[in-house]
Amino acid sequence: MNISEIVKLQKDFFKTQKTKNLNFRKMYLEKMQDLIRKNEDYLYVAIEKDFGKSRFDTFTTEISFILNDINYYLKNLRSLSNPKKVSTNLTNQIGKSRIYPEPLGNILVIGAWNYPYQLSLSPIIAAMAAGNCCILKPSEIAENTMKVMAKIINENFPPEYLYVFEGGVDETTELLKLQFDKIFFTGSTKVGKIVYEAAAKNLTPVTLELGGKSPAIVTKDAHLEVAAKRIVWGKFLNAGQTCVAPDYLLVEESVQEQFLETLVKYIRQYNYEPKAEHYTRIINQKNFDRLLGLMDKDKIYYGGNYDREYLYIEPTILSNTNWEDDIMQEEIFGPLLPVLTFSNFNIALNDILEKEKPLSAYLFSKNSEEKQHFTQKISFGGGCINDVIMHLGNKNLPFGGVGNSGIGSYHGKFGFETFSHQKSILERANLGEPNIKYPPYSEKKLHWIKKIF
Repeated sequence: MNISEIVKLQKDFFKTQKTKNLNFRKMYLEKMQDLIRKNEDYLYVAIEKDFGKSRFDTFTTEISFILNDINYYLKNLRSLSNPKKVSTNLTNQIGKSRIYPEPLGNILVIGAWNYPYQLSLSPIIAAMAAGNCCILKPSEIAENTMKVMAKIINENFPPEYLYVFEGGVDETTELLKLQFDKIFFTGSTKVGKIVYEAAAKNLTPVTLELGGKSPAIVTKDAHLEVAAKRIVWGKFLNAGQTCVAPDYLLVEESVQEQFLETLVKYIRQYNYEPKAEHYTRIINQKNFDRLLGLMDKDKIYYGGNYDREYLYIEPTILSNTNWEDDIMQEEIFGPLLPVLTFSNFNIALNDILEKEKPLSAYLFSKNSEEKQHFTQKISFGGGCINDVIMHLGNKNLPFGGVGNSGIGSYHGKFGFETFSHQKSILERANLGEPNIKYPPYSEKKLHWIKKIF
């Protein structure tokens, strides 16, 4: 079957109303849960082939997220789906008001390669929980993970309900020509604009999970050991190929040297050798060459070694960086960490404000005033104080961007809402209505209307 046939099948199946049934949704969520557990070894093998990701990292940053998502929706599906009672205003008395969450219909999810399971299946699971039919287009860059997801899903789910399309840019382009009720895309801002433009032709709503240059600020009031330890872990996780990784550091001048030395200490301690199980390869030659082009050898404070054959780039710290450097003009998405310094905290915040709104931002400080200014002054998708990345692990927090870093959010109830329409219903009583709104009108009626409104 071709792309348009599958979309037609899914549109017809959604009209049968079967996906709105909670037992139907639970059955297929449980089926997905069972398939992931049964095929866990195949998932590990595929991602290791794509960019050398270990079983430990794959479970902690991908599989566990997906299983936790399924568990969340299985436990909360009824409460999420129930109509919500809201108060009814005076002009609509006697009446009752409710909001009914209903599925949008036919969903297209376009996944990303850097966390190919989590960033493909987590939105799919949220869409399934909300009662939709779904098409998944994983990233072809992580080819083996694309193929294993297609095999697991297409052999076990009816195509009129859930289907995975393999392919590259041409297949994605063809999909975007078709009409969906929602498109969910994870990837670069550049491609996000293309998706947004294509969706606009059909007035299709979108959620765009994009990227940007996420800052991490380290002030003199930070616990430098904790800050260095957590930044090194978060930055070099997945070899820096993480959309919410700290993209660059802003370090207060008075602690710069001490902090750089502490960063190096933890890089050495964590042993990011070329074949270390916990350190992945760069995904492909194109990204490898792009990263080498951003590495200014005159500014290397630590690292800089690489192995082209193995697509390995050593964790590298670049000092004496300024805002005009090439590495500060685009999202790095790799194991290069430029360090800028500041002497005035508020000026540093203003420098960030001059840039596009990032997907994440991080502050390391024990100073309550600095925390307040950071939280209130800078606009970003989400972030942490005294940590990095870990906000993603809380299902009670929405995950998404703002401005250039994205549109919309998901995770937990926010994922359910992303793939739902909130339908409002007012139910009126048949008795007890004054005639004030009906003709003929008079000055007396207008007098009372003004008082009521």
